[in-house]
Amino acid sequence: MTRRQFAWCLAGLIGLAALLRSVYPTADPPWNPGVGVVWHDEGAWTHNARNRALYGAWVQDEWNPLYIAPVFTVLEYVSFAAFGVGLWQARLVSEVTGLLSVLVLSLGVARLAGREAGLVAGALLGSNYVYAMYNRAATMEASMAAFIVGAWYAYARADARAAWGWIAALCALLAFFTKAAAVFFLLALALDALIAVIRPTTPGSRAAGRATLVGLAVCSMVALAVFVLPHWSEYRFYNWQVSVTRKPSYDLGSVLDRLTWFPVLHDIFTRMWVTTLLAVAALFAMLARAPRLAPAERLLGLWVTIGSLELLAHDVGNERRFVFLVPAVAALAAIVLVRERRLARPELAEVKGRYALLLLVPAGYAMYVLAGSAVRLLAIYQIRPGVRVGAFVTVAALAFIALTWPALAHRLARERWSVMAGLLLAGVLTAGQLAQFIQWAAGRTYKNYAASLELGRRLPPGTLVHGKLANGLSLDSRIRPIFVGRGFGNYEDRRQRDDVRYILTYVAPRIGYEGPVIEEVLEAYPNRTIVMTFDVAETPTGHDRAALIDKFGAGGGSGGR
Repeated sequence: MTRRQFAWCLAGLIGLAALLRSVYPTADPPWNPGVGVVWHDEGAWTHNARNRALYGAWVQDEWNPLYIAPVFTVLEYVSFAAFGVGLWQARLVSEVTGLLSVLVLSLGVARLAGREAGLVAGALLGSNYVYAMYNRAATMEASMAAFIVGAWYAYARADARAAWGWIAALCALLAFFTKAAAVFFLLALALDALIAVIRPTTPGSRAAGRATLVGLAVCSMVALAVFVLPHWSEYRFYNWQVSVTRKPSYDLGSVLDRLTWFPVLHDIFTRMWVTTLLAVAALFAMLARAPRLAPAERLLGLWVTIGSLELLAHDVGNERRFVFLVPAVAALAAIVLVRERRLARPELAEVKGRYALLLLVPAGYAMYVLAGSAVRLLAIYQIRPGVRVGAFVTVAALAFIALTWPALAHRLARERWSVMAGLLLAGVLTAGQLAQFIQWAAGRTYKNYAASLELGRRLPPGTLVHGKLANGLSLDSRIRPIFVGRGFGNYEDRRQRDDVRYILTYVAPRIGYEGPVIEEVLEAYPNRTIVMTFDVAETPTGHDRAALIDKFGAGGGSGGR
C-alpha cells in the first residue's frame, strides 16, 4: 500500500469513526443492554469545570473531582468556555480525544506492522461498540485511553528519535492525571523502558528507554511541585480514601471473585470475542520470541498484562474499568491479522520443560477469559453458570492442547492466511460492531436530556438541589447541584442542609436507587412531597423515573436557592 492510498483509507476510516462519535450527541447512553455508562456520572465528573464556567471558581462545595481528574476537568472547562455549558459540550471532550486515539493507534500500528495493519487497528478500535459509547460520554475513560494511546505511539517513535520518549512520558502522566487508573501504564512504560536500557533489541531502543525514564522522572517531579503537593490533603483524600480504601476488598474470597468474574460479569469481551482471541494469540507469540521484540510491541503486551492485573487487584465490578484495554487488544489483533497471519509462531512449538510449565498459568487464564466470555451467553448476566461452564471448557481445552502438543503448535504456525483474508475478516468484525451501533441508534432515547431541560424550566437558575441525580440533570438546567457520596462530597452535613429545598432521586425502579446515602437525606425530611417526576433511562427496562422532591412539603417554610 502506498502512502497516498494509506492516507485516503485512513481519512475514510476517521470519517466513519467521527460519525459514530458525533451523531445523536444528546441521546441517552445504551441501557438495553447497557455498557456501564452511568448517565448521571456525566454531570458529577464535569462539576468543577461547570463551576468555573458558570460561577468563575472551580470549588463551590465539598464535591471536587478536580483533585481526581485535573486534566479531564481542564479539558471540560475549555469546551464549556468555548461553546457554553451543556450536555453535548461536555461530551465533546470524549468525542475528540476518542477520535484522536483511533488516528494515533492507526499510525502507531502502521509503523510497527505495516500500513494495512494500521488501518485494521483503526477500524477495530474506531468501530468498537463499547469504546465508541464511552467516547460519547462525558466521563474520563475516553480521554485517559487517548493519552495512553498517545504515550504508546510516542514510545514507538522514540526508537527512531529518542526525544519522543519525553512525549511518551508526558502523555503517560497526563493519562494518570486524567484518571488515576492509568497508573498501570506508568508502571508498564517504566518497566519497558528499563528493559530497553538493559537489553536493547533495536539500535535505538537504549536511547529511547533512557529518554523515557528521564522524562517520567522530570514530569513526575513537575506534577508533584505544581499540583500534588500544593493540594496534598485534597489530593490524598480523593485519590486514596475515596478511590482506593473505600471500594475494594483484598481478602482471599474477594480476589477469587475478581479472578472468576473477570470474563463473565460484563459484555465487553463477548462483544469482541474474535478480536480478543486474536489478541491472546498475539500475546503468546510475544512470549515465544520475547528476546527479539521491538519495545513498542513489548509495551502492548505489558499494557494488557499489567492493566489486567490492576483490574484483578482493584475492581472488575464496573465495565468502564475495562475500556483502557480495548486499544491494545485492537492493535494486537491487527498485528495477527495482517503481519503474522497465523495463530501461533514457530518458536511456540519449541517451548517445553520448565518454560512450558511457567506458561501454564497464563495460558490457562487466557483460555478461561476466552471460554468464560463465550459460554456466559448460555445464561447471560448469571455469574455462577458462566464461571462453572467456563472453567470446565478451560480444563478440557488445556487437556486437548497438552495431548496434541507440539503437533498442534506446528500446524497453527504453518497454516497462514493471505493478507486479503485478514483484511476481509477485519471487515466482517468491523461490520459486526457497526451492527451493534445501528441497533442502539434505532432504539435510542433522549429521556435524560429532556428531563434536564424540563427541570430547567421548572426551577430558576442557581436553585440548590440535593443528590447525584441533581448533578446528572444540571448540565442543561442551570441548577446548583449538591452531590452527596458515601463518606465524601457534602456527606457530613447531609441531614442539616435546610438551605437546600429540593432533592432529586429515583422513584422507579425504586426510591433511592442510586445509593443508600440519598435515603438518609430523605429520612431527615419526613414532611417531603413530590413536586414532579421525569422519565429517565438507566436500567434495562428503560422505564425509570426521577422525582423532584420538596423537603419541606407544599408551602414549606424553609429552603433556599
